[in-house]
Amino acid sequence: MSDTLARPFDFAPGHREAGSRARLGTLHTPHGDVATPVFMPVGTAGSVKAVTFEQVEATGARIILGNTYHLHLRPGHELVAGRGGLHRFLGWSGAMLTDSAGFQVFSLTDLVKVDEDGVSFRSHLDGERLRFTPELSMEVQLGLGADIVMAFDQCVPADAGPAEVARAVDRTQRWLARCVAAVGRGGRHRADDYERVLFGIMQGGTLPAERRRHATMLVDLDLPGYAIGGLSVGEPKEVLHEMIDLAAPLLPDDRPRYLMGVGYPDDIVTAVLAGVDMFDCVLPTRMARTGSVLTWDGRMVVKNREYQRDDRPIDATCPCPVCARHSRAYIRHLFQARELLGPMLATQHNLWFYQELMRGIRAAIAEDQLPDLARDVRRRWSEGERRRLDGVARREPGGRKR
Repeated sequence: MSDTLARPFDFAPGHREAGSRARLGTLHTPHGDVATPVFMPVGTAGSVKAVTFEQVEATGARIILGNTYHLHLRPGHELVAGRGGLHRFLGWSGAMLTDSAGFQVFSLTDLVKVDEDGVSFRSHLDGERLRFTPELSMEVQLGLGADIVMAFDQCVPADAGPAEVARAVDRTQRWLARCVAAVGRGGRHRADDYERVLFGIMQGGTLPAERRRHATMLVDLDLPGYAIGGLSVGEPKEVLHEMIDLAAPLLPDDRPRYLMGVGYPDDIVTAVLAGVDMFDCVLPTRMARTGSVLTWDGRMVVKNREYQRDDRPIDATCPCPVCARHSRAYIRHLFQARELLGPMLATQHNLWFYQELMRGIRAAIAEDQLPDLARDVRRRWSEGERRRLDGVARREPGGRKR
């Protein structure tokens, strides 16, 4: 076993920004060090859609996310484990985090039934009846071999009432105790090849009292890391930001704090200011597949007719290979012709954009200038989105699609 794989997981907080709760840090994982704050590209089914892992690595990404639910359905964690684990199966040498399948309790509502023992649901692939429990979630994730495995939790919609939110918090905590028992003492699984660690997930909806109550229970378990879950599920943006600002400081200062499934650039800078270290979101890859690319001044729907003769790159300030080589007109042509290269180039650019955002955030923290950067990001993103929506309204009178 290499010296790197022999090293246990650790988090080392670094410089703290003078004007906020933001901080630099390093995740020491068996598969390499990861500078924080960090954005993790999402590899749902064992791939970051529309790009190669060489292209992902070229953006500067050193950690990616895999989806336990999808990988359990196909190809199956036993098959992956038999191929040497997810790192070897994918050909990815960096760190890896797997979610728990708990979010599918929320996103597959029509197919799911929740009880105290776990979740019954029908596969979205073929309708087969399936069952997930905290123990199975841990078995699947440990079999996949992720460096960081996530606790099985229950997420509720933004409009859930206080009683439903409280029940989900209590159930999530009971499930977490079962996850810890399945993983090992302190949430550390000491396998023969390398150590895997368990992160707990805070629930509580948009109720401050429930967020505080759950944080108290989570911290008592003294886990290697913690996540903020149950947000970006339909609540207004201002409420999302309020909950982030409330939740992050409730989690231990010497452990990594991970905000799950969020989000847009303005959401990320807000969360970093609150003390969040880790992020993931499908936005950069999902939007790219439908022709939306990201710039500092909001998103651009590059497949629109207005870019038919636009010889400029997507973003003149972007250092990515796409902006160095291709024009908006060419990328629009690819989407119009339904060429696979269109989504591929858009995805590559969007992944670079997010990594550039995180590099800029880390540099600003080091110079104690993050509040200034955050104001600029929020202003430019907000103004760009407003212009985009105004353009949509002009093209679609009365708000109706032509």
